Amino acid sequence: MHDRLNPDLLLEIRKHGELSIEKCFNCGNCTAICPLSANGETFPRRLIRYAQLGLEAPLLGSKELWLCYACGECTETCPRQADPGEFMAVARRYAVARYDPLGLARVLFTRPLVGVPLLVLLGVAIALVFYTSHGVMRNDTLRLFEFLPAAAIHDLGVGAMVLVGLAGLAGVVNMLRCLHRESAGTAAPPARRQWVRALWDTLGGEVLAQRRYRQDCRTAADRRPWFRQRWFVHGLMLWGFLGLLAATSLDYGLALAGVKPIGAWVPLWYPVRLLGTVAGLSMVAGASIAIADRLRKADVATSRSSLADWALLVLLWLAGTSGLVLEAAIYLAPPAPWVYWLLLGHVAVSVELLLLLPFTKFAHALYRTVAVYLHALAASPAPERSAAGVG
Repeated sequence: MHDRLNPDLLLEIRKHGELSIEKCFNCGNCTAICPLSANGETFPRRLIRYAQLGLEAPLLGSKELWLCYACGECTETCPRQADPGEFMAVARRYAVARYDPLGLARVLFTRPLVGVPLLVLLGVAIALVFYTSHGVMRNDTLRLFEFLPAAAIHDLGVGAMVLVGLAGLAGVVNMLRCLHRESAGTAAPPARRQWVRALWDTLGGEVLAQRRYRQDCRTAADRRPWFRQRWFVHGLMLWGFLGLLAATSLDYGLALAGVKPIGAWVPLWYPVRLLGTVAGLSMVAGASIAIADRLRKADVATSRSSLADWALLVLLWLAGTSGLVLEAAIYLAPPAPWVYWLLLGHVAVSVELLLLLPFTKFAHALYRTVAVYLHALAASPAPERSAAGVG
């Protein structure tokens, strides 16, 4: 059974973004046109109906909320101009805020006049924390990790990851509770091989290869060159972020193993450095194209932008660009004070990006992965029972 109705649900969702969903009379056109709505799934129509009726628990417990890639076809073909695509985006913000146990996401999503200064102050505060441990700026040669000791960056970085991990875990647990409450008793327990297959399909097929985004979500935007298509731009940011995360982890691993001290000069083609450079270029390119598309309102999916959209893109762009400029300074520029200050800004922005992961649009990296995995698990074919087992 569903929880009691929330008559103010639609009003609460509307606080997270502009909606025209009151125009919807549930004709089902959005479901019919959606390339991802199959095998009994009826989103976005069903989710819109949940919001209209005040059924909060089913809305928050629907994994289909996270399967949408915002292609915008439903909005372009809606006979009532109810903009169901934007409803899905706003509903996801509402879900992130409801899953968040701290309430920070709700502030960032619903109060931009508070959220913008909060983001700026957080970045300044992180920079000040790092500045308290700074050393000497040497002008004869660049010694970046004498100015900001590697140990301090490591300790604060690990602390930030622990906080993010705890907040993200709490959000995912809240999400799973909602999903379990709505799906309890609807499916048999999966076999072990189904778990493994679903994990492979999720991480390999959806997260890295973006199979459904690339193959199924084909819109008019696909007439643009391949490097401007939305799936590829999204992939550039995703692959770049993961590549930088891998390069940073490998660099610390090599330092712990005594192979290379942190901050030691290495040639540009050193494997870890090369990985970080390529990943940084990928992330900056993706963020730049995405920012340009939102400024130009290139398609229906980018016609409306919230603080959550801009915060993620700007932080990704700042973190990637400052890192690339730092790298260029190491190889090309003479020692100068601005390089040390740029390092301080780069570290502060990178840590802020990490800290805000569970509370901004970045949170979709967690919730979408979980939802896609559960969807793949439910879609996996059930193991056949042997004749002996039946007997």
